[in-house]
Amino acid sequence: MPDIALSPSSTPRSLPGGRAIPALFLALALAFVVFGPAVLDLYAINLLTRAFFVAIVAITVSILWGATGFLTFGQSAFFGIGAYALAMTFTEFDFGPWQAALGFALAILAAGAVAAFVGWISFYPGSTPLYATVISLVLPIVLVQVLYSGGELTGSSSGLVGFFTFDLDLDVWFRIGGIALLLVTVLAQVMLSSDAGRLLLAVRDNEARCAYLGIDTPKLRILLLVLCAMVAAAAGFGYAGFGGVAAPENASFVFGTQLVVAVALGGRGSPIAAAIGAVAIEIATAYLSGILPFVWELLVGAAFILTILLLPEGLFGSILKRVSPPTKGARLAETARAVAPATRSSDAAVVCRNVSKSFGSLQVLRDVNLATAPGELVSLVGPNGAGKSTLMKCLADGRERSGGDIAVFGHDIDKLPPDRLVRFGLGRKFQMASVFESLTVAECLRVARARFESPSTIRRATDLALPASAIRIVEMSGLADRLDVVARDLSHGLKQALELAMVMALEPKVVLLDEPTAGLTRIERRQIGAILQDLCRQDGICILLVEHDLDFVKDISSRIVVLHQGRIVLDGSTDDVLSSPLIEEIYAGAHAPAAAEARS
Repeated sequence: MPDIALSPSSTPRSLPGGRAIPALFLALALAFVVFGPAVLDLYAINLLTRAFFVAIVAITVSILWGATGFLTFGQSAFFGIGAYALAMTFTEFDFGPWQAALGFALAILAAGAVAAFVGWISFYPGSTPLYATVISLVLPIVLVQVLYSGGELTGSSSGLVGFFTFDLDLDVWFRIGGIALLLVTVLAQVMLSSDAGRLLLAVRDNEARCAYLGIDTPKLRILLLVLCAMVAAAAGFGYAGFGGVAAPENASFVFGTQLVVAVALGGRGSPIAAAIGAVAIEIATAYLSGILPFVWELLVGAAFILTILLLPEGLFGSILKRVSPPTKGARLAETARAVAPATRSSDAAVVCRNVSKSFGSLQVLRDVNLATAPGELVSLVGPNGAGKSTLMKCLADGRERSGGDIAVFGHDIDKLPPDRLVRFGLGRKFQMASVFESLTVAECLRVARARFESPSTIRRATDLALPASAIRIVEMSGLADRLDVVARDLSHGLKQALELAMVMALEPKVVLLDEPTAGLTRIERRQIGAILQDLCRQDGICILLVEHDLDFVKDISSRIVVLHQGRIVLDGSTDDVLSSPLIEEIYAGAHAPAAAEARS
């Protein structure tokens, strides 16, 4: 079976600064870290060292906010956990090599455990980004109250001071902090520029579509939060080791807000811009707060608002985007590697037994019984409010229905979420084209294959294997010539084709389509119809189609099911159903002429 090789754009279009960090920037930054102490005064060295550790935490905020869309105020809490892990260990057990190792281990493990719990309550299926942000806002407030009530163990409101810590010269600390910041920046940029980074952007753009592509988005978000929490805790550990102080302010909501402001001004989604923004804010705050003590915070707030309104990618992020190298176009080519076709099954594709759905006292579906076979194109028709789209939701998400049973090729869908049902061979296309707006066509297709090919965290793959069904859609629709076009710039018809190609990239055995021709021209409708018939005939895929256009249904369907008031009232061949007098009764009013024309 043929497949394709894609050479995706070398630069993620939604990440300022390009895929790779410019060599000149790295060289200059490294030179500054190594030789800076020789030309800077003690105050500047002390200030910048602290700023380096703060910038590391800011990068984690940039990743969570810019790359996944999770606006978090809680990274300060993990920074504080790291600081207090060192301070409490050295206060209780004195300073030494094993104490340092113990404190660092406690910092990482405690931050990871707290992040896992916070992620679990923030990113459960069905949660909203606003809810997760509120949880992140509460976390530092709760932690500070715990520190206040900790007595001698945490130093209460005064924090922990006076403990013995690492006996290192100031210039050594400067280089440690600077090299740590450069290392985190490089690793973060490499990760965001990799296939895994593209997956994070897809979650940010369209989490629902990711779930219906078989991606466990809550698990992905929790894992990323845990990793970012551990990095923030390590930065807090270094910060307290350098300053010899751990204070509640290190874990406070105010500090968390300052990190968000720094990232917004620098550039969210770009580790380089976030690091520059955090360091710049720390320096400006230190120098200007003394000169303008009552005006400085007002100026920062005004700058924050103006940046959000005028430069959503941040000041430094916008600059880096303009100097980033141009992207390379994607190409479509033959490759020898083949994708194995899905095996056909003799089992019934979809079986519904007494399926019902209620919203309180309103019953939308009532005792729906339906069975479809592989290779069938079954159209679900009926007037608005008949329950067609609701039935689609019940088929695609085990948690949707109120009663009854649904099986896909013999697998009971139970109460499983969409990402689990994909494993049974179920694919769903939404009524409105659901793609990843900030990714290119090639990148959208690669995300759709994430279930089969685990995304790398260090590289971007140069080829992509697709099943023949997806290739045909890409070629027939004209997407093959637009692989490097960002999805938001596609026409409505091409977005519909792209979403269908993404669904077919899952190698499904059952495809649910909700009004795929809505908003399409007559030519585009014929094209989509030919593609759907081809999928059933050549690949043995069962397609369940919700559609209002009876002419379109008449031309392509092998069977029609009519829903009315939540029940199936007709189920049979195209001719039998469309010739039934019941059709005119159901479509009385605006749809009656269309029904009569279809019958004739």
